[in-house]
Amino acid sequence: MHEGSYFTTIMASRSHTLYIGVSGDLHKRVFQHKWKEHDGFTARYNCDRLVWFEGHHDVQRAIAREKELKGWRRSKKIALIESSNPGWIDLSRDWYEYEPADYRRALGRMES
Repeated sequence: MHEGSYFTTIMASRSHTLYIGVSGDLHKRVFQHKWKEHDGFTARYNCDRLVWFEGHHDVQRAIAREKELKGWRRSKKIALIESSNPGWIDLSRDWYEYEPADYRRALGRMES
């Protein structure tokens, strides 16, 4: 992680359960959510789609933004997401060679 790269993120499930977080390594953190590498809220509720993120040069600013968003009503969070991502597209969909669902399908074919 190089200095000056911090991100406030919103991850979502297919049913639009939201998780707001901060990371200094966006690609790694999203990967961890997708592959459920840590037990917790995102694994339990399958929040594996990056639907919004914002970059910051200062970690304190990223954390302050996270706290600000967590204090918002759900409707305001949804409006923020839909202002730049109206289809709730996974913004990280092309970042990795395999998505967990693709991997499971490929594994299933190999076992057949």
